[in-house]
Amino acid sequence: MKYYSEDHEWVEINGDEATVGISEYAANELGDITYVDLPNEDDDFIIGDTLGVVESVKASSDVYAPISGTVSMVNDALDDEPGLINESPEDKGWLCRLVNLDTSELDDMMNEEAYFKYLKTLED
Repeated sequence: MKYYSEDHEWVEINGDEATVGISEYAANELGDITYVDLPNEDDDFIIGDTLGVVESVKASSDVYAPISGTVSMVNDALDDEPGLINESPEDKGWLCRLVNLDTSELDDMMNEEAYFKYLKTLED
């Protein structure tokens, strides 16, 4: 199951690991992504910390840690193909994986249905 933040990051929990990325909405708002600054493996983050930066032809945007944890892996494919985020933001365009999670923080995030309702409030 995916969880979403109001800052348009997503988290998918698989066992004791979380995969993190930006939502399709965020990728579309940014436009063509040209560069991604990823965190380093073994870096520790607390929820809300800047995890990385996504740069596009339109803007540069910080990506915030939607959950606390330690980086176990980064998506190295984004170094050569940052556009993977545009093509597949919630699958192949993931940013990093975290371990040592505080899963209680997921209680403050939205499920997919709630996130889509939240997006509709942004269109007003």
